[in-house]
Amino acid sequence: MCDSADTVQGISVVTTTWNEAENIEELILRIRQTLKGVMHEIIVVDDSSQDGTLQIAERFADVAVGKEREGQTKGLLYGAKLAKFPVVVTVDSDLENPPELIPTLAAKLDIYDLVVASRNVVPRFSERWAAKTLGRICGVSDFYSNFRAYKKETFTSDLKRGETFGGELLVAAKKKGFRIGEVKYEAPPRRSKPRIGGSIKANLRITAATWKCFFAYLFSLD
Repeated sequence: MCDSADTVQGISVVTTTWNEAENIEELILRIRQTLKGVMHEIIVVDDSSQDGTLQIAERFADVAVGKEREGQTKGLLYGAKLAKFPVVVTVDSDLENPPELIPTLAAKLDIYDLVVASRNVVPRFSERWAAKTLGRICGVSDFYSNFRAYKKETFTSDLKRGETFGGELLVAAKKKGFRIGEVKYEAPPRRSKPRIGGSIKANLRITAATWKCFFAYLFSLD
């Protein structure tokens, strides 16, 4: 299953969780199966879940750490800094990102420094606006997809603008001149209760995050 990633010298898969007890075991087991035969580790950064997510992750992941609730973006950076392998893959914990695509993303790091798995349909209007603006600048059609493969050296900046749903990580890579590519995939239906809230709340939060990312792009992150 992992022939396309057989030249990779190890993959660190990072996910953040907040009340994902019903999903985290399945996600980890699917990652294990997908990366069978490839050196890898699975890192779970838990954002103060109250449903036992961290305890489940401690049983199945290689690294499971809990921290104060600061949002997905800081969690992903926190996990990436713990990674021991040269390739870091970030994936959402809600099973909307198929881990079976990880070898394809990792293989494209022969050409790029960062590869985004872009959904073929971006559902929210705020996400479509971000795709047409910041996404166009960064060369991807799904700016807020956190299903990404990175060369570890792309994580060069600390975050300064709060929660941007992973957007600041992409902008930082663009600002540093790293090569960004993408792979399209067909995403499963969104779950009924997404982590960032219902339709109105989610669109407002994503719009705010997009403005933060604009400022991050216009002004140095160093």
